[in-house]
Amino acid sequence: MMSAMERESWIKDKICLITGANSGIGKQTAFELNRMGANVVMFCRNKQRAENAMNDIKNENGNTNIDLIIGDLADLDSVRQAVSEFKNKYDKLHVLINNAGSINAKKQLTVDGFEKTWGTNYLGHFLLTMLLLEKLKASAPSRIIILSSIMHKYTSKNPLEDMNYEHKKYKHFEAYGNSKLMNLWFTYELARKLEGTGVTVNAVHPGIIRTRFGKNKDNPWWYRLIYTIGGPFLNSVAKGARTPVYLASSDEVSGITGKYWVKSKQKKSSKLSRNIELQKQLWEKSLEFTKN
Repeated sequence: MMSAMERESWIKDKICLITGANSGIGKQTAFELNRMGANVVMFCRNKQRAENAMNDIKNENGNTNIDLIIGDLADLDSVRQAVSEFKNKYDKLHVLINNAGSINAKKQLTVDGFEKTWGTNYLGHFLLTMLLLEKLKASAPSRIIILSSIMHKYTSKNPLEDMNYEHKKYKHFEAYGNSKLMNLWFTYELARKLEGTGVTVNAVHPGIIRTRFGKNKDNPWWYRLIYTIGGPFLNSVAKGARTPVYLASSDEVSGITGKYWVKSKQKKSSKLSRNIELQKQLWEKSLEFTKN
């Protein structure tokens, strides 16, 4: 694997948009790419937290080429408005990192009426990506990096059959796994559709990481307790960000697309995730849901 200094030659001055960049893996990824000389744009929901994170990165790295776009992935109109703001500011986009994620202990709906876990983790990112595709193509070679998870293996038999949990009991870990499976389906289908454009698409399992994610007050008390006790044995955010940073910055992965990565190496995802028919079904449903 290339050293950080060797990677700087490709990433320097590139425009990189990162969702959920105010905390956890997203913030660490923004920090690392900014340190390498990239122009980082943080896509975040909470303005105050995002500004604090942005100032932390600026002060530590001394690179002021970092910006902020406010948008809520659980609100499709908010995504559209954020993309419009981005396009008004920037002529290029070289790297899009779909990092943001959430898990909800109880069933919730997005502004648009979709179950909130997949509506945020997948559908909001689907729309964001689709609206930025022309910008990415015009900036080629460019890269899309989508955060999935090993939890994509722990899902309902076919998440497309009851996406909003209208006919079965809501299970938050299953809903989270479903959303990460959808991210893989999206990765594989989009990679096929973008062949020959100079835009690559890859998915990442960052590892089980010590972040605020597991301390979310909406999680069951027993889950927060397990997370607290097990925290010292989990990976740091620095380790969690290594593979997204590698895929965003390394010349070694130039031209590689449609792959699933763990610890900066290609791995085989679950059999269900490689079902091409379901990948296509999700794509068509997503176009309908987002009115694309």
